[in-house]
Amino acid sequence: MEITAYKPYIDAEFESLMERIYPPRVCVDNETYQDCTLVKVDSANKQGILLEMVQVLTDLDLVISKSYISSDGGWFMEVFHVTDQLGSKLTDDSLILYIQQALCVNRRRRVSKESQASLHREVRAPYASTDHTAMEITGTDRPGLLSEISAVLSKLECDVSASVVWTHNNRAASIIYMEDGLQGGPITDPKRLAHVQEQLENVVEAHHGVGERRSVRLTAPAPGQKTHTGRRLHQLMYANMDYEPCQGCNGGGVAHRNNCTKIHVSIESCKEKGYSVVNVRSRDRPKLLFDTLCALTDMQYVVFHAAVSAKGTMADQEYFIRQQDGCTLDSERERHKLTQCLIAAIERRASHGVRLDICTNNRVGLLSNVTRAFRENGLSISRAEIGTNGDRAVGSFYVTDASGYEANPRAIEEVKKEMGGSVVVVNKSPGWTPKTSKTRSVGSIGRNSSGSIDEEKPRFSPGSLFWSQLKRLSSNFSSIRS
Repeated sequence: MEITAYKPYIDAEFESLMERIYPPRVCVDNETYQDCTLVKVDSANKQGILLEMVQVLTDLDLVISKSYISSDGGWFMEVFHVTDQLGSKLTDDSLILYIQQALCVNRRRRVSKESQASLHREVRAPYASTDHTAMEITGTDRPGLLSEISAVLSKLECDVSASVVWTHNNRAASIIYMEDGLQGGPITDPKRLAHVQEQLENVVEAHHGVGERRSVRLTAPAPGQKTHTGRRLHQLMYANMDYEPCQGCNGGGVAHRNNCTKIHVSIESCKEKGYSVVNVRSRDRPKLLFDTLCALTDMQYVVFHAAVSAKGTMADQEYFIRQQDGCTLDSERERHKLTQCLIAAIERRASHGVRLDICTNNRVGLLSNVTRAFRENGLSISRAEIGTNGDRAVGSFYVTDASGYEANPRAIEEVKKEMGGSVVVVNKSPGWTPKTSKTRSVGSIGRNSSGSIDEEKPRFSPGSLFWSQLKRLSSNFSSIRS
């Protein structure tokens, strides 16, 4: 007689029971403060809820200047101080309604179509569309890599719909969404997928040394399955161990820490309450909180309390954390790895180089032509994001020379000519000090006569606003004809 192991039946509805009994409550308060909007959230606690809440706000390109979090026990409470990119309060009723619904969604419900339609701007949630094949590539960074990849895809008649590339510490990660240029729609034929993957693996492996990490992965779209692009890029870079060379500033003393613009991470033990206390100080920038929480989540840490604030150009973050099993960080090895990973998460999006924002007519061979123009003029792409909206292609590239130094202005002008004058914004990425023999150290910038740093508030850039509007494309991309 065959004996089978007993498997208890668990109703799928039970997992979301607490969410249905205690649905999230969201309050958007424009009365308490004159300079910001308060977004207050109370809900049943669950693993990853903090990152989900922050993700909603960052996907709307909102600025979080302060945040207070508490999630002891089974309840989660959070307060965000939020403005738009111009530093103004949120007064658009349709936007407020969208935020309330988006923060209240669970596994069963989505933001209503009415709220999305009434929103006075288009929200591009950075997810993989179910209409596209996703390609993930990780490996060693080198000049011309994106150009070679796009050339191979063009030869294989794969139409690129959107592409995002990050580089950090000589590592590269890219997610490319594409369609079948022969038949349209996603690539679903297993043989064709295998052939495309094999050709791309040859490109990635061409300049890799023995034992160096690399991967190429193609996935056909799965109904109902979504991948957040920024979230996934953090995971790819973490798996590629880009954090290994990371080092923060080890300068001692509170005065030094308050005046230094480098990344400071300290981890202490709060034995009375059973927490590890993580303090992070760094330059403020968009999506900083989201990136930090991605690192903590990837390393399986649970945030119980947190306080985040930004003043001038600097931001301070404090987290009270435990591991998922309830333990604290007791070993020096654990603390050292967490320090490295937090620094890496902050540095990945802090792009280096001159930023080129393009807006041009979509045409055959566009992506290949643009990346080839960079390569032939001695420019290296440190970060890129490009997509299409109808017949228009929009994108943003951060470029340096092949050695990581400041790009030659003549080379940039040559690239602009080859693009047909479609480069609409050219500026240096904020907070980046180019590598030159005569450059001064980051720690010496902006000092006044007393030796302290004059912390100026980040200036509004018309180019930043322009790109923030352009990048809100619908997830239903058309193809870059490459």
